Amino acid sequence: MGFDTSDDAGVYRLSDELCLIQTADFITPIGDDPYLFGQVAAANALSDIYAMGGKPISAINLCCFPPQGIEKKFLTEILQGGLDMLEKAGASLIGGHTIKDDELKYGLSVNGIANVKDIKKNSSARPGDKLILTKPIGTGVIIQAIKQKVTPESSLSTIAESMSGLNEAACRLMLKHNAGACTDISGFGLAGHGWEMAKGSGLGIRINARAIPHFPLSLELLKKDVKIGMNQAIRDYVGKNISVGKNISKEYEALLFDPQTSGGLLISIPSASADALLADLHQSGVKQAKIIGEVFQSAPGLEITSN
Repeated sequence: MGFDTSDDAGVYRLSDELCLIQTADFITPIGDDPYLFGQVAAANALSDIYAMGGKPISAINLCCFPPQGIEKKFLTEILQGGLDMLEKAGASLIGGHTIKDDELKYGLSVNGIANVKDIKKNSSARPGDKLILTKPIGTGVIIQAIKQKVTPESSLSTIAESMSGLNEAACRLMLKHNAGACTDISGFGLAGHGWEMAKGSGLGIRINARAIPHFPLSLELLKKDVKIGMNQAIRDYVGKNISVGKNISKEYEALLFDPQTSGGLLISIPSASADALLADLHQSGVKQAKIIGEVFQSAPGLEITSN
């Protein structure tokens, strides 16, 4: 698996049963806490492995660090946050590379493994499937508002636990319940990644806007018209392949195009198994997971309702 359907990671078959999964991701700081930044950057990179149905096994640090202006102890804390998250995931840090860069960035190149039968694509949804989203959305506008000083740095606490949470349990449980397709919600937002699933599967996706788990602060900030550069880029990417109900507020609509950092998994699963998966997710601590929509036979596209 490579570039064909904009999947979350590349997959290379090693044998009749075993696959290697490869991905890389790095991000700019989310706030002033270096340790949290390291945790979130690592969880964000690991998420692509989980979205494919895999288990992370090793990683390499990707460090773009300014030559001056940041104390070395803070750079150390960033790396410690990433290392601790890798250890929590059961993966080994086996090296890395650092370059001087005026803009601080940190992330990981991650390797994972999976049985061939467990690989989950973003293009294998089936008519009648239900859609489960495992984390709230709205991190993009909150991070941007902090940078713009529209909301205080303390607002990061409302999203820190979610962003630093691994998608391991969601991955493990979707395999248990034989999910059909999966993608993680990251830089292209719910609308962008939902469109990729619809396009790749050749089907329609219907999402109930009122069912989408989100951070309440995100809607408050969108009402203040906080600008996010990627929002328009995601709208352009989805284009005319989305229809939004007339009774959906502009804030709710904007939330669909909010780029996420270390977001949850969007899982497409047969309707008969959806409630059981949701119950297991809640039991395993993924308490904000919700059924947000369904897959239906149609030309590829997104339909956003408020039912």
